[in-house]
Amino acid sequence: MSTVMNDIACEIKDVALAPQGYKQIEWANRDMPVLEQIRARFAKEKPLKGIRLVACCHVTKETANLARTLKEGGADAILIASNPLSTQDDVAASLVKDYGISVYAWKGEDIPTYTKHVNIALDHKPQIIIDDGSDVVATLVKERPDQIKDMIGSTEETTTGIVRLNAMVKDGKLPWPAIAVNDSQTKHFFDNRYGTGQSTIDGIIRATNILLAGRTVVVVGYGWCGRGVAMRAKGQGAHVIVTEVNPVRAIEASLDGFQVMPLNDAAPLGDLFVTVTGNRHVIDKHHFERMKDGAMVSNSGHFDLELNLESLAQMATEREFIRPFMEQFTIGNGNRILVLGEGRLINLAAAEGHPASVMDMSFANQALAVEHLIKYQGKLENTVHVLPGQVDQEIAAMKLKAMGIAIDQLTPAMTEYMNSWTVGT
Repeated sequence: MSTVMNDIACEIKDVALAPQGYKQIEWANRDMPVLEQIRARFAKEKPLKGIRLVACCHVTKETANLARTLKEGGADAILIASNPLSTQDDVAASLVKDYGISVYAWKGEDIPTYTKHVNIALDHKPQIIIDDGSDVVATLVKERPDQIKDMIGSTEETTTGIVRLNAMVKDGKLPWPAIAVNDSQTKHFFDNRYGTGQSTIDGIIRATNILLAGRTVVVVGYGWCGRGVAMRAKGQGAHVIVTEVNPVRAIEASLDGFQVMPLNDAAPLGDLFVTVTGNRHVIDKHHFERMKDGAMVSNSGHFDLELNLESLAQMATEREFIRPFMEQFTIGNGNRILVLGEGRLINLAAAEGHPASVMDMSFANQALAVEHLIKYQGKLENTVHVLPGQVDQEIAAMKLKAMGIAIDQLTPAMTEYMNSWTVGT
């Protein structure tokens, strides 16, 4: 692994991969016009000048364009991987060689390496953290309280991370303002639903090469990601069962045309299981015991702990890799359970993650969230914030323009009617 390249500190797989990574980054940039506009403005205004920044993200060609934007804005940035299997090694190499950005990531890094990279990032003494799951934030608060004074704030990309941040707020442990980028409409409406929906199915098909039509797919969780996965699986001709713990979402899934039942009842019916909950051990030992021979299990939530793989390993009398990203566990009753992508994010473990066009809006939110934290430094409460609705609208308007789509505008009379209580029917 490289440690220094062109005076840029890094730990990447192979700098010789940079030429292909450069092509990938530029290819993604063609489909990220909103972020490109923000980058052009940042290059002129330098709103992040001198800010020490750590980004813990999936190191993909789309993330690379966010990193470029942060650097153009003047940030002194370090990028580390947020998941052991989500790094695109050619992209990491290009970021170091072609763009001069420090990257500590390679595909397949183990947990000790991941922890090491988190600590290398914190040695940078960040003032702003872009997090994906809140591991970096939690590590700083728990293990490096002396660095809290340096912090301006943080941003969070995922539902899982926001749950952790809200738990910190509840316990009085969040010492700076955090922006829940995931809660912006131009993030979760599109990234979570359309991005996760398409890329999850893409990862499953690349890992298995199965035909989804006619199979029973069990989607565990019906948040925005679950909605997307269920919609795309149905579109491929699968019979979709949804399991939920939230009664409102369960009703919504039913009215969307999906069969809804407890996971224990769905376990013997499913050919393919996809978890998208952000919670722990949602598929557990007793579920594995009820699954049919040949059932496939995958995860598109943030962490692999959505599947209780430790219990599955203990249940197994035999285990072997059938093909890349597909491990077969033969359990005591003779049934074979197939785990895809080691239980990690299947869309990034076996495929390339979300399409660039949807990450364009997500990373526009990230860039503007960092700018917002700097602009309002010292004025924001130490809690979890959402970017102002006006920012959401601006991102959506830029995206529409780039797509060549025009929409109607309210007339003055319409605006008056919508904002007045004195005008009657």
